[in-house]
Amino acid sequence: MTPTQVRPTQRLKSMLSARQAIIVPGAANALFARLIEDLGFEVCYVTGAGIANMQLGVPDIGLVTLTELVNQVAAMAEAIDLPLLVDADTGFGNALNVERTVRVLERAGAAGIQIEDQVFPKKCGHFAGKAVVPLDEMIGKVKAAVDSRRDGDLQIVARTDALAVLGINAAIDRAQAMIEAGADATFVEAPTSRAEIERIVRELPVPQIVNVVFGGRTPEIAHQEMKSLGAGMVLYANAALQAAIVGTQDVLSALKRDGSLAAVHGRLASFDERQRILRKAEFDRLETRYAADERVQPDRTAD
Repeated sequence: MTPTQVRPTQRLKSMLSARQAIIVPGAANALFARLIEDLGFEVCYVTGAGIANMQLGVPDIGLVTLTELVNQVAAMAEAIDLPLLVDADTGFGNALNVERTVRVLERAGAAGIQIEDQVFPKKCGHFAGKAVVPLDEMIGKVKAAVDSRRDGDLQIVARTDALAVLGINAAIDRAQAMIEAGADATFVEAPTSRAEIERIVRELPVPQIVNVVFGGRTPEIAHQEMKSLGAGMVLYANAALQAAIVGTQDVLSALKRDGSLAAVHGRLASFDERQRILRKAEFDRLETRYAADERVQPDRTAD
């Protein structure tokens, strides 16, 4: 059985369980998802912050709706074959909302769904001023997520932002309670040192996700070290987005300054490369295959 014949949920579950610190870039749209697949990564993370930034032009402060998220997930699932781990923020409400969130995201193509314990409207995990809901409320959300999935291999990832609010001990305790409620993996957001990351991975019994944000609170640790610690996955949720901002600023600044792209040709994908990434040749083959053969006309003599 080839990898693409294995359900995406099974592939994601297997990769998390291996605890090999799989590197997972984030995508804010289907084009970024295509790039991630084209470069040979094994999983794509659907970043809520990226969707807020790129689709709405706003910071990650809880403004993305479930409908907007589902539309992006569906587009990515159609564009690539990689498993999608989807950032569903707080689940868009209470436990009943989480139940619907899981169902519609699963239908859209999610292989894993991440929900967090922040108070709604949430904030980026690396912003100041976060607050978390009572633990019982989050436990209800985790149970609702587990109960509402149709594919038992759909990965429910429970994230806690309690470290910045209540400290490392409370964060680990919360994550443990979420595991007992049925979470397949946990995600303690924004540890600030290698020692905290090591403790999180060591003390919690399910695969752990570590989120590295360039310029954020969590230090970037060498990948081999992350593997030796036993992390399940390492997210680079918005590396592509941050790179796109700089690249776009550079190219458009040159265009404004010079009235030409001559100085930045090396910063631009060629026309052919853009079409390759978007698989235009495949669409050309389909167009040829299904085109009407104008040489064969229907026999009208019986009319």
